[in-house]
Parts: sequence; structure tokens; C-alpha cells
Amino acid sequence: MRFLSIYKTRERNTPPTPEEMATMGKLIEEAMKAGWLIATEGCLPSALGARVRRDGARMTVTDGPFAESKELVGGFAILKAGSKEEAVELCRRFLQVAGEGECELRQLYEAGAGVTA
Repeated sequence: MRFLSIYKTRERNTPPTPEEMATMGKLIEEAMKAGWLIATEGCLPSALGARVRRDGARMTVTDGPFAESKELVGGFAILKAGSKEEAVELCRRFLQVAGEGECELRQLYEAGAGVTA
């Protein structure tokens, strides 16, 4: 099964330190080699982003930063796990390295595979 892990955290005004980058890089390298991490990326500050919203026929675009948001998407990962419980454990491992925040975990649709509840 594949899962999307959406990492949400408070927005930082500073880039990660070299030590933080090295620690995260080590986890990513190990996870890729082990086969449970399929893809991952971090997000740049919300000041560089936009929100596009449709409400009926009305379309609006709001440029960042998104100061009204308590937590923002800081990055994502696509995980390969045998169960939701295993994917939860992988998220716990990630948060031990990433620090404060939360991971929203969603199983990805796979044609012909059905849904495991």
C-alpha cells in the first residue's frame, strides 16, 4: 500500500540549519534504501505560494504569505507500507527527526487494489 504523508508545522522564517539538513538527509537516504520512502519534498515559505479556490462559478487566487494559518504544509512524503499501522510508525520516525508538527496520513488510491479500512 502507498500512503501520502502531509507534514504540517508552524512556518519558519529561517532555513533549516546544516545539522538539521544532515540529519534529515540521513533519514531520507536510509528510507529510500530500505524501500519505504518513494518520494519526498519540502516546501518553500508560503510567501512564495498561492491558494486557488473555487466556490461555485467563482474562482479566487490568494497570494501568500498565509499569516492567518496556524500551521502550513511544510512538505510531503509518499510512503510504501504493509498497513496503516506501519505507515503511522514511519510518520512517528519522521517526526522524531523533523520536530514539532503533525503528519496527516492518507492511503493513496491504487486501481484494482481496493480500499483497506
